[in-house]
Parts: sequence; structure tokens; C-alpha cells
Amino acid sequence: MNQEKIITTTIAFVKEELKNAEGGHDWFHIERVFKNAILISKEEKVDVFIVSLAALLHDIADPKFHNGDESIGPKIATEFLEKQHVKTTTIKHVVDIINNISFKNSFEKKQVQFKSKELEVVQDADRLDAIGAIGIARCFNYGGFKNRALYNPEIIPNLNMTKEEYKNSNAPTINHFYEKLLLLKDKMNTASGKKIATERHLFMETFLKQFYEEWNGVK
Repeated sequence: MNQEKIITTTIAFVKEELKNAEGGHDWFHIERVFKNAILISKEEKVDVFIVSLAALLHDIADPKFHNGDESIGPKIATEFLEKQHVKTTTIKHVVDIINNISFKNSFEKKQVQFKSKELEVVQDADRLDAIGAIGIARCFNYGGFKNRALYNPEIIPNLNMTKEEYKNSNAPTINHFYEKLLLLKDKMNTASGKKIATERHLFMETFLKQFYEEWNGVK
């Protein structure tokens, strides 16, 4: 099994699959997560091949663009990796990461939860792309895609949502900062992830302060 060739083939496959994707969940999102994952892997004892495949395939069919169906992405990833003759144990690990990486899954209290260092690395890499300057840009891009209000002072962020409420929310984009983005810093798994997240978190706080001052005509 030529791992380098499989990674190259996977990159080409993902680029083609996501060529018409929404701007916050397109190939460039995958590329950033992939790079973040490789960076974090340098400080962690992980299987870099599994980390690479999971980072590249983690959003191959994001449920929010497939009527909430969480089975499509893992199915596509499995079929693709089988065609590349990747070992069954590796495929299972990659798919387990895909099934457990999402923030919305943190709303569920599972009896048995899948855990691995590779999941921790890819999850941190994905969450880093949801915060900081890129996170802000992605947040408003998706809000525009869904035609959501920028902000409505009368609609208070819901900090006690169920998974279904989170998936079906149509709240203003600013609310998403409080319902997800500002929570991610404290959910990082790795030391590297935590360090990078701290700086990006501060940038979001600065942005929000400026946003409210402009909104309220303070400056």
C-alpha cells in the first residue's frame, strides 16, 4: 500500500467532490484542516496516514448539505478507501473519526464513545478552522448562504440546545459565536491545539467588541 500515492489520490478525489461546495465547506476548508492536522501531529504520537485520510475525508458529505443525513459521508469515504485497497482496520478508524468529529455530536451523551489520539488531532484541526479570522469569515459566509440575519438583539443565544435544536437553528449569525465558536477553545484536545486556539479566541472577542460598538453607534 503506497500511502503517499493514496494521499495524492484522495486529495484529487476530494477536490472534485467539493468543487461546487459552499465557500466555508469547500476544498480550501479541507486543505486548511489537513495542514492544521499535520502541524499538530508533529507534537503527538499518532498514525499520520490515518490523520491525513480522516482530515481529507471528514467533510466529504457534510450532513447540513444533505438534509441532515449523517450516513452519506462515512459511506462515500468507505467506498473510496476500499477502492484504494486501504486496510480494513485503517478504513474503520478513519470512518470512526468522521462519525465522531462534529461539534454537534458533543450534545449527545453516548454510553460508549469512540476515542483515539488521531481523532483528537483531526478534531482540533477542524475546530481551529471554525475560530479566529477564518472562523469569522466562514461563519458569516454560511449565514449568508442560509439567508440569516447578521444580528438581532431580541434573539438571545441558546446555550442549552439539544442536538436537533442545534441542527435546525435559524438564529442570527452572531448567536453562533456564543452557541459554538467561543466554546471551542476549552474543547481542544491537544497542547498544540489549545495554544493556537487561545490566540484565535482572543481575535474573535476583539471582533465582537468592535461589532457591538459599531452596531450601537459608539464608534
